[in-house]
Amino acid sequence: MQFFLSSLHPGINGSGMQHKFDRIDRLPPYVFSEVNEMKASARAAEIDVIDFGMGNPDTPSPKHVVEKLIETVSDPRTHRYSSSRGIKGLRKAVVNYYGRRFGVDLDVEREVIVTLGSKEGLANLASAISAPGDVILVPNPSYPIHPYGFVIAGAKVCPVRVGDTVDLIAEIKRAALSVSPSPRALVLNFPNNPTGSVVDVDFYSEIVDFAKSIGMYILSDIAYAEIYFEGPPPPSILQVPGAMDIAVEFSSVSKTYSMPGWRVGFGAGNRELVGALARIKSYLDYGAFTPVQVAASAALNGPQECIGTIRHRYRERRDTLIESFTASGWEIPAPRATMFVWAPVPKLFSDIGSLEFSKILLEEAQVAVSPGIGFGNFGEGYVRIALVENRQRIRQAARNIKQFLSRY
Repeated sequence: MQFFLSSLHPGINGSGMQHKFDRIDRLPPYVFSEVNEMKASARAAEIDVIDFGMGNPDTPSPKHVVEKLIETVSDPRTHRYSSSRGIKGLRKAVVNYYGRRFGVDLDVEREVIVTLGSKEGLANLASAISAPGDVILVPNPSYPIHPYGFVIAGAKVCPVRVGDTVDLIAEIKRAALSVSPSPRALVLNFPNNPTGSVVDVDFYSEIVDFAKSIGMYILSDIAYAEIYFEGPPPPSILQVPGAMDIAVEFSSVSKTYSMPGWRVGFGAGNRELVGALARIKSYLDYGAFTPVQVAASAALNGPQECIGTIRHRYRERRDTLIESFTASGWEIPAPRATMFVWAPVPKLFSDIGSLEFSKILLEEAQVAVSPGIGFGNFGEGYVRIALVENRQRIRQAARNIKQFLSRY
């Protein structure tokens, strides 16, 4: 009976004592859960919710990629264990991508690794390189895995404010020079989720010089590098001379090729960091299913017109949303990149916070968004709108919002 009770309630032992799970206790309450529960209840009541909450691409994966998956999965030899570093064909495809897109040369054996999406790579590298007491500089607001991968590993996260009105280089330097011990690593994410902010090579160059001067690693996340609308294509930090000495960069096929459920990403850059990630992964996984890796290779090596099609679709949705929401009475700036719109909470609701506004918007307008506070304290006062509904649904959301705002 004691074993039975313990298995039913893993936090309670046979004597009724409560166990402590230290890594779980480090995590804050999941802010998005309240909105998610409300969405689930609304759908159970057959209410039509226009859902801009999760950044989950809704368009099909490229046809030639799906065909390659079907072809490869038919070979029973591909059903065996794969490699935790990733198959060489996919690592070569990453090398080719960096060469043609960024003009960066990579060593396929020592400077590239395949991951189960960029999220897994970031989380496992956080575990590999940090220890309790280490200080990590992380953007705020930020995609949650950026800070919490390190929080789970026991490191101390120091937030660095991000935004179009913020001098980010000055903020990074101020934070780095004001903490003790000196920061172990800095996380960067551009184009940024959730704000849509972008940077240029000169920004990276100055940050690399500074990081080298204080012995700080840089972990760069460029998952949205191909989803841009104005200006030149977003750069890679690895374009900076000497960046390979201290930087590793993560991306994936999720957003670029509309393949989020395939869970394939990659890391590239500093050999020491790539090696550390490879070593820890060797204890944790056997890599992605081989047919999925082969298909991801086909995405990177094959026709690239699909990227332009996907980018154009997001641009159309962005423009439709900005135009229609502004006409409804909610003025929102247009992002230069990513599949997200970072929208200030309307002034009428600025005193209640982003979470309460998100809940009211869902309840009264049947429109779901992500509260900015879920991305960090500096995200308060904003909501993130994912461009994952078609233009007709976006216009319907605008009509709902207009009616909603007219009641206040």
